[in-house]
Amino acid sequence: MAPLLSGRHDGGAFRADISARSLGFLWLIELTTPEGECFRDARCARADDEELWQIDVMTRGRAHVEQDRSSADLRPADLVLIDPARPARFASTASTHVTVLVPRRELRIRAGDAARLVGVRIRGDGGPGALVSSLARDMAGSLTGFRANEANRSAAAVTELISVALEAQLGDVRPCPDDALRDRIHGYIEARLSDWDLTPAGIAAAHHIAVRRLHKLFEDQPLTVAALVRRRRLERCRADLARGDRTVAAVAARWGFADPAHFSRLFKATYGYNAGALTSSNRARTVKARAALPGEDGGAYN
Repeated sequence: MAPLLSGRHDGGAFRADISARSLGFLWLIELTTPEGECFRDARCARADDEELWQIDVMTRGRAHVEQDRSSADLRPADLVLIDPARPARFASTASTHVTVLVPRRELRIRAGDAARLVGVRIRGDGGPGALVSSLARDMAGSLTGFRANEANRSAAAVTELISVALEAQLGDVRPCPDDALRDRIHGYIEARLSDWDLTPAGIAAAHHIAVRRLHKLFEDQPLTVAALVRRRRLERCRADLARGDRTVAAVAARWGFADPAHFSRLFKATYGYNAGALTSSNRARTVKARAALPGEDGGAYN
């Protein structure tokens, strides 16, 4: 979470609670604070904050938020989009809020739209904003029992809902421009990477456009639709292989690669080394770590 500097806090000793949980590529942070003020200026700048968007959801109390030329007076259930890389100021009663941190590569917002959205109150008592608000509040206390692929798909679905709420705030009722449609397609793909039948034809049908139109949307992009699906699946496979104990074939099947041999050739062509090398390396690290545990044979007490 981007750092803040303390301003005024009334009363005696400062008492606050913070808890953080992850869901795939999302972070959810629940923060309870007394009445007071805080701010972020150039001294707080960190390069990593430029990779994130911050969505704050009020759950208790009231807050006043300022960023750029916008300000928002938030009540329980309301939301606000914050750019954590830019100065901001916050003042609140004794309150609780949930912060959702989303990688910018997942929640794509055009610069012009971001300028219209940051620091603006998004009502949480109806429409898409209410759905995001309810989800954020519930998830802050219930993110357990997810397998890796479930967590990533759920994170993509939540990100898509946030995108819908932001678009609704813009009030753009004109036909969806190419950038916004392409962003929705990215979210759709991300949420369904493990589906074996994720194809350009199916993606086009789900968005009520022709396959030719779909391909045209990606003409000026670094990757075609099929290549994007393939690359994102490979990235998920590489992450699973690096941190898990599943076989190459099992991981490949989880992310939609039906032919293990084809997957292995594709993986090596993309990354320059065999997929099996990751599982071997991970297995070796696990054995070494266990050997170093006190009381184990060959461990730290020898």
